[in-house]
Amino acid sequence: MGTILTSGPTYEEMRNPATLPPALRKRALEVAHGDPLDPLNLFNITWKNRENRVRHVVLLKELTGVAANVIVLLARDFPSGSHKVGPAYTTLIEGELAGEIHPGRNTIIGPSTGNFGIGTAYIARLMKYRCVVVMPEQMSAERYERIRRYGAELDLTPGSESDVILVLERTRDHYRKDPQNKVLAQFELLPNYRFHRHVTGDAALEAAKGVGNGRVAAFVCAPGSAGTLAAGDEIKSRFADAAIVAVEPQECPTLTDNGRGTHRIEGIGDKMVPLIHNVLTTDYVARVHDDDCVAGLKVLEHGRGVLEKTLRLPAGALDRLGGWFGISSVCNIIGALKAVKLLGLGAGDNVVTVATDGFDRYPSVMADLEKRRGPIGDDTIASWYEEIFRGASPANILDVRPAREKERLFRQKREVWTQFGYQDAYLEQMKSQAFWDAEYARIGEIDRGVAAGRKLPSP
Repeated sequence: MGTILTSGPTYEEMRNPATLPPALRKRALEVAHGDPLDPLNLFNITWKNRENRVRHVVLLKELTGVAANVIVLLARDFPSGSHKVGPAYTTLIEGELAGEIHPGRNTIIGPSTGNFGIGTAYIARLMKYRCVVVMPEQMSAERYERIRRYGAELDLTPGSESDVILVLERTRDHYRKDPQNKVLAQFELLPNYRFHRHVTGDAALEAAKGVGNGRVAAFVCAPGSAGTLAAGDEIKSRFADAAIVAVEPQECPTLTDNGRGTHRIEGIGDKMVPLIHNVLTTDYVARVHDDDCVAGLKVLEHGRGVLEKTLRLPAGALDRLGGWFGISSVCNIIGALKAVKLLGLGAGDNVVTVATDGFDRYPSVMADLEKRRGPIGDDTIASWYEEIFRGASPANILDVRPAREKERLFRQKREVWTQFGYQDAYLEQMKSQAFWDAEYARIGEIDRGVAAGRKLPSP
């Protein structure tokens, strides 16, 4: 049986697990790969490895074809396999701290298109809650399998990634009315914002230390819930001139012009401006073709030998990339390359992006790619690499710094969220950075409450 805890880490301990009691840190690391369902894994929710270094990779410049450093944070080794587990945990722990929920009494509802649903199912299992994940019916088979493995129930809605509004409607109409349900609506969760601003933002800054000039010139990330983009607020607090670039599918350019459409990039492009997207700190929106991300994953996962020959790299030079990327990860990398060219970044400059999960969630998507495209040989791999990665250009990028663009994004946010009960007065507060800073400042109080109520296992 797993260890029984009454709570987990503070925000600060997730940001810097070296602040955990040494015996607890040691025991948590011991169960990380031995027993993934031991509740001690709550203390492994961090970007840091056992040496307390941020898990990341700096892509070889021979591969990227640009002089700037492209730094990718690696989320695959988070418990449950994605950094989305962090906001799921912080939402539950804040709910327990406020006395709103209790194991055995409340059911956790997780509306999602994948990784957040997996994270919700996982955290609910470790914290002893019944869980229902609401998600579209056309996501990868691996997502459904992982959610069921953690003991959660699935409620599938029509459509795919771009039909997440149906997930939100199902959640509103079928689950919110029951006071025993706690809805972890990732698009609305301020604990999601707090986690990524404090934990992911710090990881991005630390990963850049010792690389190039040590600064972050740009942070690039596709918004699903827009939680990860909150890292940009932390980065800007350190480097005010850093550019924050959101990436979205060309086939669903919602942030660009309120466009709607179906696409294949699981985890992003949800036909809305999420409630917790602080559009004040987003500078650009880059558009990427969805199938470039799927084909690009094929290149990086199964075409590394071809790339080594093409780029005249030593055999095995790209082995360390194996397994670390998913479809949205490739989307972020393409967006990073576009940002480098848009901003004219050169040697010494650093762009940070995120690999939100690993390849283990996409074999079925790769099988579908081969069905759609036919046999994929070495020549195809080489051609796709040139077109997708070397061919990434600063085209299809919108500057959203002007006031008129901010106001347009606020209007789009209002159109969605007033339908789900949010008042104009509350939405109006989000037009001020003071709103976001005040929400972030709650971390100190929350951490004190978590630490005071926590019962740690005996050494």
